[in-house]
Amino acid sequence: MTKPDRRAVLDALLERHGTTYAEESGLRLKDTPAPLFELLVLSSLLSANLQADLGVRTARALREAGLTTAEKLAGASDEERWRVLADAKYLRKEQTARQLGQLAERAQAEHSGDLRRLRDAAFGDGGGGLPALREGVGAFTGIGPLGVDIFCREVQAVWPQLRPFADERATDPARALGLPHDADGLAELAGTDDLSVVGAALVRCGLADDADEVRAKAR
Repeated sequence: MTKPDRRAVLDALLERHGTTYAEESGLRLKDTPAPLFELLVLSSLLSANLQADLGVRTARALREAGLTTAEKLAGASDEERWRVLADAKYLRKEQTARQLGQLAERAQAEHSGDLRRLRDAAFGDGGGGLPALREGVGAFTGIGPLGVDIFCREVQAVWPQLRPFADERATDPARALGLPHDADGLAELAGTDDLSVVGAALVRCGLADDADEVRAKAR
Protein backbone atom coordinates (compact mmCIF):
# COMPACT_ATOMS: atom_id res chain seq x y z
CA MET A 1 0.00 0.00 0.00
CA THR A 2 1.16 3.53 -0.71
CA LYS A 3 1.14 6.03 2.13
CA PRO A 4 -2.03 7.84 0.90
CA ASP A 5 -3.79 4.47 0.84
CA ARG A 6 -2.68 3.84 4.38
CA ARG A 7 -4.04 7.21 5.47
CA ALA A 8 -7.38 6.37 3.91
CA VAL A 9 -7.44 3.08 5.79
CA LEU A 10 -6.61 4.85 9.03
CA ASP A 11 -9.39 7.40 8.44
CA ALA A 12 -11.87 4.58 7.76
CA LEU A 13 -10.71 2.78 10.89
CA LEU A 14 -11.16 5.86 13.06
CA GLU A 15 -14.57 6.58 11.60
CA ARG A 16 -15.68 3.03 12.40
CA HIS A 17 -13.95 2.39 15.74
CA GLY A 18 -12.43 5.67 16.97
CA THR A 19 -13.70 5.69 20.55
CA THR A 20 -11.57 4.92 23.60
CA TYR A 21 -12.96 2.71 26.33
CA ALA A 22 -12.73 5.64 28.74
CA GLU A 23 -14.92 7.71 26.42
CA GLU A 24 -17.39 4.86 26.03
CA SER A 25 -17.72 4.57 29.80
CA GLY A 26 -18.40 8.31 30.09
CA LEU A 27 -15.06 9.01 31.76
CA ARG A 28 -13.61 12.43 30.95
CA LEU A 29 -9.99 11.57 31.38
CA LYS A 30 -7.86 14.28 32.97
CA ASP A 31 -4.50 14.32 34.73
CA THR A 32 -6.10 14.47 38.15
CA PRO A 33 -6.46 11.75 40.83
CA ALA A 34 -10.11 10.70 40.42
CA PRO A 35 -10.22 10.21 36.61
CA LEU A 36 -6.85 8.44 36.65
CA PHE A 37 -8.07 6.08 39.36
CA GLU A 38 -11.30 5.46 37.46
CA LEU A 39 -9.22 4.51 34.42
CA LEU A 40 -7.27 2.04 36.57
CA VAL A 41 -10.55 0.47 37.73
CA LEU A 42 -11.85 0.35 34.16
CA SER A 43 -8.62 -1.33 33.06
CA SER A 44 -9.05 -3.91 35.79
CA LEU A 45 -12.62 -4.64 34.75
CA LEU A 46 -11.68 -4.90 31.08
CA SER A 47 -8.75 -7.20 31.81
CA ALA A 48 -11.05 -9.98 33.04
CA ASN A 49 -11.40 -11.30 29.45
CA LEU A 50 -15.15 -10.80 29.55
CA GLN A 51 -17.11 -8.82 26.99
CA ALA A 52 -15.85 -5.25 26.94
CA ASP A 53 -19.33 -3.81 27.32
CA LEU A 54 -19.60 -5.48 30.74
CA GLY A 55 -16.49 -3.69 31.96
CA VAL A 56 -17.60 -0.38 30.48
CA ARG A 57 -21.09 -0.68 31.98
CA THR A 58 -19.72 -1.62 35.40
CA ALA A 59 -17.24 1.27 35.43
CA ARG A 60 -20.14 3.59 34.68
CA ALA A 61 -22.17 2.03 37.51
CA LEU A 62 -19.33 2.51 39.99
CA ARG A 63 -19.14 6.17 38.99
CA GLU A 64 -22.90 6.60 39.40
CA ALA A 65 -22.58 5.04 42.86
CA GLY A 66 -19.98 7.67 43.76
CA LEU A 67 -17.08 5.21 44.04
CA THR A 68 -14.76 7.38 41.98
CA THR A 69 -11.65 7.60 44.17
CA ALA A 70 -9.36 5.14 45.90
CA GLU A 71 -10.53 6.42 49.27
CA LYS A 72 -14.22 5.95 48.45
CA LEU A 73 -13.82 2.53 46.84
CA ALA A 74 -11.59 1.27 49.66
CA GLY A 75 -14.04 2.62 52.21
CA ALA A 76 -16.96 0.73 50.70
CA SER A 77 -17.67 -2.76 51.99
CA ASP A 78 -17.38 -5.88 49.84
CA GLU A 79 -21.16 -6.07 49.98
CA GLU A 80 -21.56 -2.50 48.72
CA ARG A 81 -19.18 -3.12 45.86
CA TRP A 82 -20.90 -6.46 45.13
CA ARG A 83 -24.27 -4.71 44.93
CA VAL A 84 -22.99 -2.29 42.27
CA LEU A 85 -21.51 -5.16 40.29
CA ALA A 86 -24.74 -7.12 40.56
CA ASP A 87 -26.82 -4.16 39.36
CA ALA A 88 -24.47 -3.85 36.36
CA LYS A 89 -24.86 -7.61 35.74
CA TYR A 90 -21.10 -8.07 35.96
CA LEU A 91 -19.88 -11.65 36.26
CA ARG A 92 -17.48 -12.90 38.97
CA LYS A 93 -19.08 -10.46 41.40
CA GLU A 94 -17.68 -11.74 44.70
CA GLN A 95 -14.13 -12.10 43.41
CA THR A 96 -14.19 -8.75 41.63
CA ALA A 97 -15.72 -6.90 44.60
CA ARG A 98 -12.86 -8.18 46.73
CA GLN A 99 -10.21 -7.39 44.13
CA LEU A 100 -11.48 -3.84 43.62
CA GLY A 101 -11.24 -3.28 47.36
CA GLN A 102 -7.64 -4.52 47.38
CA LEU A 103 -6.79 -2.40 44.34
CA ALA A 104 -8.20 0.71 46.01
CA GLU A 105 -6.45 -0.01 49.30
CA ARG A 106 -3.10 -0.31 47.54
CA ALA A 107 -3.65 2.90 45.58
CA GLN A 108 -4.53 4.71 48.79
CA ALA A 109 -1.77 3.24 50.92
CA GLU A 110 1.10 3.53 48.43
CA HIS A 111 0.13 6.56 46.36
CA SER A 112 -2.41 8.43 48.50
CA GLY A 113 -4.94 7.70 45.78
CA ASP A 114 -2.95 9.75 43.24
CA LEU A 115 -1.48 7.69 40.40
CA ARG A 116 0.55 10.67 39.24
CA ARG A 117 2.93 9.73 42.04
CA LEU A 118 3.48 6.37 40.38
CA ARG A 119 4.11 8.10 37.05
CA ASP A 120 6.48 10.66 38.54
CA ALA A 121 8.49 7.97 40.31
CA ALA A 122 8.76 5.95 37.08
CA PHE A 123 9.75 8.87 34.87
CA GLY A 124 11.81 10.82 37.38
CA ASP A 125 15.59 10.66 37.61
CA GLY A 126 16.66 7.02 37.71
CA GLY A 127 13.05 5.88 37.78
CA GLY A 128 13.18 3.27 35.04
CA GLY A 129 10.63 4.81 32.64
CA LEU A 130 7.90 2.79 30.98
CA PRO A 131 9.03 -0.64 32.28
CA ALA A 132 8.90 0.71 35.83
CA LEU A 133 5.47 2.21 35.25
CA ARG A 134 4.19 -1.07 33.80
CA GLU A 135 5.53 -2.92 36.81
CA GLY A 136 3.86 -0.50 39.18
CA VAL A 137 0.50 -0.69 37.42
CA GLY A 138 0.76 -4.48 37.20
CA ALA A 139 1.22 -4.71 40.96
CA PHE A 140 -2.43 -3.76 41.53
CA THR A 141 -4.73 -6.67 42.26
CA GLY A 142 -6.72 -7.86 39.26
CA ILE A 143 -4.83 -5.89 36.60
CA GLY A 144 -2.46 -8.35 34.93
CA PRO A 145 -0.56 -7.74 31.67
CA LEU A 146 -3.73 -7.06 29.67
CA GLY A 147 -4.92 -4.45 32.15
CA VAL A 148 -1.49 -2.81 32.11
CA ASP A 149 -1.68 -2.49 28.33
CA ILE A 150 -5.19 -1.02 28.49
CA PHE A 151 -4.19 1.51 31.13
CA CYS A 152 -1.02 2.60 29.32
CA ARG A 153 -2.78 2.77 25.95
CA GLU A 154 -5.50 5.09 27.24
CA VAL A 155 -3.59 7.14 29.82
CA GLN A 156 -1.14 8.37 27.18
CA ALA A 157 -3.86 10.86 26.26
CA VAL A 158 -2.95 12.80 29.42
CA TRP A 159 0.55 11.41 30.14
CA PRO A 160 2.83 12.52 27.29
CA GLN A 161 5.73 10.64 28.88
CA LEU A 162 4.30 7.38 27.50
CA ARG A 163 3.83 8.52 23.93
CA PRO A 164 3.73 6.98 21.47
CA PHE A 165 2.43 3.77 23.07
CA ALA A 166 0.98 0.82 21.16
CA ASP A 167 0.66 -2.70 22.57
CA GLU A 168 0.39 -5.97 20.64
CA ARG A 169 -3.40 -5.94 20.73
CA ALA A 170 -3.18 -2.75 18.66
CA THR A 171 -0.19 -3.56 16.45
CA ASP A 172 -1.46 -6.98 15.36
CA PRO A 173 -4.66 -5.54 13.79
CA ALA A 174 -2.52 -2.75 12.29
CA ARG A 175 -0.53 -5.39 10.46
CA ALA A 176 -3.77 -6.99 9.18
CA LEU A 177 -4.88 -3.60 7.88
CA GLY A 178 -1.60 -2.96 6.09
CA LEU A 179 -0.76 -0.12 8.46
CA PRO A 180 2.54 0.43 10.27
CA HIS A 181 2.66 -2.06 13.10
CA ASP A 182 4.91 -0.21 15.54
CA ALA A 183 4.20 2.82 17.69
CA ASP A 184 6.53 5.22 15.87
CA GLY A 185 5.16 4.25 12.46
CA LEU A 186 1.56 4.64 13.59
CA ALA A 187 2.35 8.03 15.14
CA GLU A 188 3.95 9.24 11.91
CA LEU A 189 0.95 8.12 9.87
CA ALA A 190 -1.58 9.57 12.33
CA GLY A 191 0.28 12.87 12.64
CA THR A 192 0.24 12.68 16.43
CA ASP A 193 2.21 10.83 19.08
CA ASP A 194 -0.97 10.35 21.15
CA LEU A 195 -2.13 6.92 20.00
CA SER A 196 -4.90 6.51 22.58
CA VAL A 197 -7.71 6.76 20.00
CA VAL A 198 -5.80 4.98 17.23
CA GLY A 199 -4.87 2.19 19.63
CA ALA A 200 -8.43 1.76 20.82
CA ALA A 201 -9.68 1.70 17.23
CA LEU A 202 -7.16 -0.98 16.30
CA VAL A 203 -8.09 -3.11 19.31
CA ARG A 204 -11.78 -2.81 18.48
CA CYS A 205 -11.04 -3.76 14.88
CA GLY A 206 -9.19 -6.83 16.08
CA LEU A 207 -12.04 -7.85 18.37
CA ALA A 208 -14.62 -7.30 15.64
CA ASP A 209 -12.41 -9.07 13.10
CA ASP A 210 -13.51 -6.57 10.46
CA ALA A 211 -10.22 -5.53 8.86
CA ASP A 212 -11.56 -6.47 5.43
CA GLU A 213 -14.58 -4.20 5.88
CA VAL A 214 -12.41 -1.31 7.02
CA ARG A 215 -10.08 -1.70 4.03
CA ALA A 216 -13.06 -1.87 1.69
CA LYS A 217 -14.51 1.32 3.09
CA ALA A 218 -11.21 3.09 2.43
CA ARG A 219 -11.32 2.37 -1.31
